[in-house]
Amino acid sequence: MSLKQRLDAVHDRIQQAAVACGRRPDEVRLVAVSKTMPTETVLTAIEAGARILGENYIQEARGKIEALVDHDVDWHFIGHLQSNKAKYAVRLFDLIHSVDSPKLARELNRQAARTGKIQQILVQVNVAQEGSKSGVHAETLMDLVGVISELPNLSLKGLMTMPPYFNAPEKVRPFFAELRRLSERVARSRVANVVMQELSMGMTGDFEAAIAEGATLVRVGTAIFGERQ
Repeated sequence: MSLKQRLDAVHDRIQQAAVACGRRPDEVRLVAVSKTMPTETVLTAIEAGARILGENYIQEARGKIEALVDHDVDWHFIGHLQSNKAKYAVRLFDLIHSVDSPKLARELNRQAARTGKIQQILVQVNVAQEGSKSGVHAETLMDLVGVISELPNLSLKGLMTMPPYFNAPEKVRPFFAELRRLSERVARSRVANVVMQELSMGMTGDFEAAIAEGATLVRVGTAIFGERQ
């Protein structure tokens, strides 16, 4: 299959999954995870209809974004972000999915203020409390949300998670459900300057289950670009 055929197939799966659980397909947007892919391949994806590109590494993304600046697409940062890379992330990305500490939030706010930008972000939640993964734990989520709410150059739009890997999507589904419940809890708290309109969850092997639990952004790489080298 060509890249366009694979991308179209993923769009079809998203539409079918949304309809199957009574949601509108336009409630779910695809983040085409283009990490490790060369600029030429990313351009092919854009020409095939990709509208949001997801990158994990600042240095790698920088060259692609600068080369493709004339194309009307959004760039999302979905990897672990260190505070010393905050200024580059603010300069390059429309949405940062992986804010996981007050230190990082404050530095993003500082860098966004320097350029007059309101940086859109998601808070990454480590729902399974895996030691190998980044993300705030559920019990300290509201503390971080409170810090972010007071930072004038950040706009918190929702939550993101990377659950444990299972071969069976239904085993992952409880972690997606937990992120949705946490999002609802934050929304009920009516924290100033915070909205819960985005749930970033689900990847190639399990995004249908994520959509059933309310995902608005699904991060798909392998099903579009093939296996990473």
